Amino acid sequence: MQENSRYRVFIVDDHPVVRDGLKNLIEQEEDLVVCGEAADAATALQTIPETSPDIALVDLSLEHSSGLELVKEIRDQYPELPVVVLSMHDELVYGERAVRSGARGYLMKGESSQRVVSAIRSVLQGEVFLSERLMGQIASRLSHAKTTRPPIERLSDRELEVFQMLGQGTSTTAIAEKLSLSVKTVQMYVARAKEKFGVTSARELMREAVRWDETQVKS
Repeated sequence: MQENSRYRVFIVDDHPVVRDGLKNLIEQEEDLVVCGEAADAATALQTIPETSPDIALVDLSLEHSSGLELVKEIRDQYPELPVVVLSMHDELVYGERAVRSGARGYLMKGESSQRVVSAIRSVLQGEVFLSERLMGQIASRLSHAKTTRPPIERLSDRELEVFQMLGQGTSTTAIAEKLSLSVKTVQMYVARAKEKFGVTSARELMREAVRWDETQVKS
């Protein structure tokens, strides 16, 4: 906590209008100030040590990078820096993954301004900020065997990213480029996803991916 006793907030989102909106919201609070921002993971990891934030707000959908991977990198490189994920993605699909990656809070875009501020303050005080719905899911997960979980929940973080992009009509080559992976690695993730969904062809997996993508919250 620096700069006239105001907590310093770092924002990571690839949409300038979202960053501006969050900055305006945060700086209306007497105890909060935005100390830096980034549109991608590489810039965030470079800028965080230069700006000394007390907390980071991270979106999951970033250009040329994965928000989940960034949360893991922050956890590993800056373990004292708490992270709150603010994303358009359904918390029941991504919330637990974000927590496992190191996030201390998860909010879906569309939440009230007051709830965003409450999440920041709660996490700054050492608490975990999750909705009752998400906490209920996590508690339920602890009482069920891994084999009873639906296929979408058994995908690894990378497998889920690839699956989601398939559902959006992205080619294997384009997925590899966006995630900075080789085509062979993407094909490996596709093969694992097929196994978990119990399908034998890429076309069948594509249908599952499209069907799932249509159910997700759009920004």
